[in-house]
Amino acid sequence: MTTTVDQFLDRDLTTTVGQPLRVAVYSRIAEGIRTKVFALGSALPRETELGNALGVSRTVVREALMLLEEDGLIVTRRGIGRFVATSIPRVGLEELRPFEQALSEGDTPVTVRPIEFVIQQTTDFVSNKLGLDLAANTWFRESVVERDGEPIAIVQEHVPAGRYLSDVSPALADNLQAAADSPATLLAGLTERCGPVFGAGVCQIAVNVVGATRGKLLNLDAKDPVLILTQTAEFDGTPLYLAKCIVSTRVGHLSVVQASAF
Repeated sequence: MTTTVDQFLDRDLTTTVGQPLRVAVYSRIAEGIRTKVFALGSALPRETELGNALGVSRTVVREALMLLEEDGLIVTRRGIGRFVATSIPRVGLEELRPFEQALSEGDTPVTVRPIEFVIQQTTDFVSNKLGLDLAANTWFRESVVERDGEPIAIVQEHVPAGRYLSDVSPALADNLQAAADSPATLLAGLTERCGPVFGAGVCQIAVNVVGATRGKLLNLDAKDPVLILTQTAEFDGTPLYLAKCIVSTRVGHLSVVQASAF
């Protein structure tokens, strides 16, 4: 079923604790652009119309539109109005989001095939990234990301177990098993159930060989090169999510959208 602009804007506007309204409005309109509810090159509703539909002030709408224009999603034609850009930048690694979205290519969808979800004792790598003591346990989720049935990446995710998680976010703890049971990464499953609760994140990029065990999952030789993306994310200032994504060269280009520093 095709979603109309009115139906899309009529959805309740959801925000997380501490999130400015302009960010929520930005996210809603950006979602509409990327899902083609707002067609490329089409005129956007006026500020007052957007404000009335979303239940926010015209000032909030104007601030969100400024951010959208800065990010190249819309353009302003003086004396006429605001329009969706005729082409939009492909979001890459600069935005905290599930790896399956970052690895998608155009209209070709990717799927996530979970392999295991178990509790493990933490390692030096995990404890350093998540700020845990070595006696702590963590949940470990491993999945294979596939595109057109071909494996293109392995995603290994870590989340603190027990009170290391529930004391910081009961909601994340309550929804963890359901997220792990879904055909998506943990980050995608948790975001779907709890909203965009994770704040600051860091993605580190390195190159290595795949190795024998991971090579079998990706249909690669042990010495084939892969890109290693290590992602950490915080909840209310506490690191609660760690993921390592082992990416095959078959994935093609990964983008990082950059703004001018001048």
